[in-house]
Amino acid sequence: MKEERVVEIKVFGQTFSVKTDADEDHIQTVAQYVNEKMGEVLRKTRSVSTLNVAILTALNIADDLLKEKEQRKALLREVEVKSKDLVDKINVRMAGKEAKKIQVVE
Repeated sequence: MKEERVVEIKVFGQTFSVKTDADEDHIQTVAQYVNEKMGEVLRKTRSVSTLNVAILTALNIADDLLKEKEQRKALLREVEVKSKDLVDKINVRMAGKEAKKIQVVE
């Protein structure tokens, strides 16, 4: 387990000290992503309230996350179905080869 440390980030013009065990580069990338999303919200809404921009940004990021989770679940279901199909096909082929081997032995 990595040791926790404090990393300073800047989000929407404010500096925050974040206690984390993640790599500093990762935390800075997260902060940059949040800044970009907040900038998008600010351009679309023209809201001057930092709280409103932060809440709308959080909602947008949560929406993106939930959509990605659903997409991931759908992909996992698809992989599971295709994997089962492949296993079934392999088993059928293997069973056919075993039957031929048994016939040759007789």
